[in-house]
Amino acid sequence: MNEVIKVLESRRSCRNFKPEMIKEDELKTIIEAGTYAATGMGKQSPIIIAVTDKNMRDTIAEENRKIGGWNEGFDPFYGAPVILIVLADRNVPTYIYDGSLVMGNLMNAAESLGVGSIWIHRAKEEFDSEFGKMILKKLGIEGDYEGIGHCALGYAAEPTKEAAPRKENYVYCI
Repeated sequence: MNEVIKVLESRRSCRNFKPEMIKEDELKTIIEAGTYAATGMGKQSPIIIAVTDKNMRDTIAEENRKIGGWNEGFDPFYGAPVILIVLADRNVPTYIYDGSLVMGNLMNAAESLGVGSIWIHRAKEEFDSEFGKMILKKLGIEGDYEGIGHCALGYAAEPTKEAAPRKENYVYCI
């Protein structure tokens, strides 16, 4: 079977990460793959914020936990040491689709390198808040960006589960 198809069929969300940092070359490769995602009219509306600093990662996790309404101490990123935050320019009509494709590329590239991943939501709420706007300002990012998702990355602490059977009537042919 084709290696790309194997990756697409084997990728699963990881909900238990080892604390060790992923290798720098793997991280760079994953990020670069994200930049090659298809975008509407080739406008490349998304941006990626790579968070590897533990203090900033923990601060973002705490904000995400509050937005999600979980109890104190819960880590919505499941211990992943890296968070890639995808945002996209609201002024581009296809921005949500563009950012979603970036997220898919990030997760599939991670899988191809043996790195676990999971898409974590609430990036929209984070970056619509003063908290998120402060991060953008600190990074010198200007524009009308909406948070699309967080791609949490790290090495899986346990084996991934088998894929659930595909549902009936998933595909219709004309």
